[in-house]
Amino acid sequence: MLHTLDAPAVRTWCRLALRSLGQAREEIDALNVYPVPDGDTGTNLYLTVESAAAAVEDSFAAAARDGAGDAVPELGDSVRAMARGALLGARGNSGVILAQWLRGTAETLAAAGGGAEQLRAALLKAAESAYQAVAEPVEGTLLTVAAAAAREADKAGGSLAQVADTAYRSARQALLRTPQQLAVLADAGVVDAGGRGLVAVLGALADAVAGHHPMGPVALSQPLPPVGAAGDCEGHVRPPGPGHPAFEVIYLLDAPDAELPVLRARLAELGDSLVVGGGDGLWNVHVHVDDAGAAVEAGVRAGRPYQIRITHFAEAAARAGAADSRGERERSARTVLSVVSGEGLADLCEQAGAAVLHADPDRPPASAELAEAVRRAGAREVILLLNDPELRAAAGAAADQLREEGVRIAVLPTRSPVQGLAALAVHEASRRFDEDVVAMTSAAGATRYAELAVAEGESWTMAGVCQAGDVLGLIDGDVAVIGADLAGTGETVLARMLAAGGELVTLVLGEGAPRGLADQLVAHARRQRPEVDAVVFEGGQEWAPLLIGVE
Repeated sequence: MLHTLDAPAVRTWCRLALRSLGQAREEIDALNVYPVPDGDTGTNLYLTVESAAAAVEDSFAAAARDGAGDAVPELGDSVRAMARGALLGARGNSGVILAQWLRGTAETLAAAGGGAEQLRAALLKAAESAYQAVAEPVEGTLLTVAAAAAREADKAGGSLAQVADTAYRSARQALLRTPQQLAVLADAGVVDAGGRGLVAVLGALADAVAGHHPMGPVALSQPLPPVGAAGDCEGHVRPPGPGHPAFEVIYLLDAPDAELPVLRARLAELGDSLVVGGGDGLWNVHVHVDDAGAAVEAGVRAGRPYQIRITHFAEAAARAGAADSRGERERSARTVLSVVSGEGLADLCEQAGAAVLHADPDRPPASAELAEAVRRAGAREVILLLNDPELRAAAGAAADQLREEGVRIAVLPTRSPVQGLAALAVHEASRRFDEDVVAMTSAAGATRYAELAVAEGESWTMAGVCQAGDVLGLIDGDVAVIGADLAGTGETVLARMLAAGGELVTLVLGEGAPRGLADQLVAHARRQRPEVDAVVFEGGQEWAPLLIGVE
C-alpha cells in the first residue's frame, strides 16, 4: 500500500484504467444516450486513456534513456505526460472532459506532491477544471460524478489509500443517482455513460494506490447494481433526434489563451455540446454544429487548428448499418491478420497465409496501430488473431472504427500464439466468412496453452512465492508450476496438460531455449501418451523460452 503517489504508481494507474475501460467499453457504449445516442462513449474514453498511458510509457523510456537503466521519471513528469497524452488523444465529448479532469489532477500533483492531502486537493481541482471546460454544464453527467467524488474525498481523513477509496466509492454512489438528475437517462433506464467511465478510472486509482496489482482484482471488479438497459443502444451508431445539430467537430488548436473567450462565444452560437479542454496554448475543441465549416473557421481565427475530425451523425449511422447488413453476395478478398512477436512465429504465420503485425513485447500495439495494420492488409473481410489477452480491448476499439469504414472484421481473442497457429491451420478462404470464423474459433478454443518464463524478481503467484531466476510454468495464463530449470518445469507442465487428454503437442522454441529441450519434452510427452503427435517450431520470441500447445 502506497503512502505517497509516485511515477510508478501513475504508470500502474494508467495501465489499470486502460484495462478497466477496455473491459467495460461495450457496456459504456450501450449506456450512451446523452448528449447524442451515438454509442461511442466507451470507445472514446478508452482511446483517450490509451493515449495518456502511452505518453506515460514514453516518459519512462525517456528517463531510462537519459539516466541509468533503472531510472524513473519524477512524479511531475509522469502526471504532466499523462495529462498531455490524454489531451492529444481525447475523443468525443466525454473524452475531452476526462482529459481536462486529468489535467486538473496533474496540475496539483505536479506542483504539490503525491500525499493524501495533495490527492484531495487534486480531485477538487480536477472537478473544477472539468466544469470549466464545458460551455453549459449539465448535472447527472461525468461532471456530477467528479464533483461528488472530490467533495467526499475532501472530507475523508486518513491515508492516501483511504482518500482514493473514498473517491471511488463516492463516485459509484453518485453514478447511481444520475438517472434522477437527467431525464433522458431516466427515460432510457440507464446511468450516465461518461460517469461510468470516470468510476472505472477512479477505481483504477484506488487499486493502484492499494497495491492491487498485478495479482489483485482489476478496477470495478464488483459490478455496479443493474439500473436498466439502453434499449436499442448496443454500441450502434444512431442519428440524433430532430432538432439536434448534424455534425460533430473536434480538433486540436494551437492558440493563445487570450483567444479562447472569443472562440468559445462563437462556437456556442453555432451549436451545442461545446467542450474546450487544455491550456498553455494547446487546446482540444469539441462541438456539435450544423455548419462544420464555420466551426473550423472559428478555430482558424483563433489560431492553428489541426487533426480536424468531422463526423456527420446520419452518414455514420448509415455506414454502420450498411456494414452490419452486407449480404454474402457482396463477397470480397479475405485476410487473416496475426499479431505476433518473434521472427520465427511471423514466418510460420506468413507460411500459413496470414498477414503479420510484428509486435514489440514491451509495448503492445495500440488500437490505432491495429486499425492501420488492417487497412494496410487491403481486404474488406478480416479475421484478426490477437494471440495476447491484453490486446482484446484495443482490438475492440479498432474494430469499431473499421466497421464504420465498411470493413467486415472478426476479432478472435486467441490468448497465445499456439492458439493462433491452431486457428490458422483450419482457415479456409473459400468458406463463407461466418463459417470460417466459427471453425477457427473452435480450433483455437480446443487448444490449451502454456508458456515457460523466467522470474525477474520475488513475487507472489498462484503457485506460491517465486524468486528471481525461478522458471515459471503458466498454464492457460496462470502460474501453475515453479521450477529450477526449463526442462524439468516443462516436463511438469506437459504432464499436467496431457493428464486431461490430447492428440497433438505443439512446442514453439524461444530465443533463450537451450539445445535439446524440444527433444527431451517430446520424449517425455510420448512416455505420458504414446499415441500423441508432436510438432516443434523455432519461434524466436524473446519474452518466453518455450510456448506449449495441446490439442
